[in-house]
Amino acid sequence: MSYSVSLSSPIHFHTNSRFFSTFPPKLPNKLKTTVTTTTVAAIPPLSTATSVTDLSVLDSTTVALIGGGSVAALAAVLSFTDPERRRRLQAEEVGGGDKEVVRNYFNNSGFQRWKKIYGETDDVNKVQLDIRLGHSKTVENVMKMLTDDGSLNGVTVCDAGCGTGCLSIPLAKEGAVVSASDISAAMVAEAEKQAKEQLTAGNGDIAPVTPKFEVKDLESLDGKYDTVVCLDVLIHYPQNKADGMIAHLASLAENRLILSFAPKTFYYDLLKRIGELFPGPSKATRAYLHAEADVERALNRVGWKIRKRGLITTQFYFARLVEAVPA
Repeated sequence: MSYSVSLSSPIHFHTNSRFFSTFPPKLPNKLKTTVTTTTVAAIPPLSTATSVTDLSVLDSTTVALIGGGSVAALAAVLSFTDPERRRRLQAEEVGGGDKEVVRNYFNNSGFQRWKKIYGETDDVNKVQLDIRLGHSKTVENVMKMLTDDGSLNGVTVCDAGCGTGCLSIPLAKEGAVVSASDISAAMVAEAEKQAKEQLTAGNGDIAPVTPKFEVKDLESLDGKYDTVVCLDVLIHYPQNKADGMIAHLASLAENRLILSFAPKTFYYDLLKRIGELFPGPSKATRAYLHAEADVERALNRVGWKIRKRGLITTQFYFARLVEAVPA
């Protein structure tokens, strides 16, 4: 199977950069990956949909439906669905709003699902495997953004929403002083475990400084850092809450803020709604797409501007990646 990776940016994100062999997680032997740089063949990933990982594969009928000019008919079908009702029920079950839903999900079924996706196990389906590839490309490009400006030795970095440590650990290997946090205690425990296993000294070298891991939501973060990074977290929150989170993250950063989010376009929004037709037996978090212009306005309001931007897509994963600096 071949995978299509699309990158669109005023900076050149190298799909075969020197970081590809160093930072991305190992992929199962059964995956034969062919990476191309095309922007037409990729099907926008349904990882942003509610519980896409419950789908073993997206069949050709769905693809044909989109490609065959049936958007209007599909929109009519979607008009009869009510994902917001199901989302409200999710919140009621855990006794709170978006934050409580996210915390509950990633401490329970979501942790097991995403631990597999972020890990190296062969026990993943085709969709999960593709999402793993997309996320690893995001991490790779963030590392390239950071290291292109010089050594990370001694640079303080806040990894907000660290998950299982996919970014924190490569940062530490490059000498960065990392403060990592996640809303999920299960994710933080797994990140600490992975760091202990991977950040060891070899051949007489000095072991990298282990990241400081904490269980915290974004609004609870404090301190000052040279760089703040927040990857694939804003998808869990609507734009009005995301605006406040972006402002808070910017207040923690002295020189640079890097964000990734699922971009909101008519096409991507439609694909997300398709995914909501297939919630699967296990409930996931609510998914929110964000218009790049809205994210940029949120940054501008607090005195920041976007310096670099790019788009990373595979078949089932898509993310807009932006680097912002003080205006």
